[in-house]
Amino acid sequence: MNLTGKQKRYLRALGTNERPIVTIGKEGLSYNLIDSASKALEARELVKVSVLKSFDGDMDTLAFDLAMHTKSIVAQQIGRMILLYKPAREPKILLP
Repeated sequence: MNLTGKQKRYLRALGTNERPIVTIGKEGLSYNLIDSASKALEARELVKVSVLKSFDGDMDTLAFDLAMHTKSIVAQQIGRMILLYKPAREPKILLP
C-alpha cells in the first residue's frame, strides 16, 4: 500500500501529539523489538518510534528494515523519530 502526500500529511498531523511507544537502543533491531512494534501497530495503527543516540547505524536503513519486518509504512522519519502506520482489518484511522 502506498500513501498519497495528503494521507501522509494527515498521519503526520495525528502523530505530532503521540508519545513514542517503541524505543530502539544501541542494539538496533531485535526479534523482541520487532514483536513489540508489531503488537503496538495492531493495537493502535499509528506508532511513534524513538531511536536513542547510542544507536550509531543508518537511520534510513533502520526505518526501512523496521517497516519491512512489521509490514507497515514509514509515514515520517525526522531525526531520531520514526512514525509507522499499518492499517487494521477494521481501521480506526480513516485516511482522506
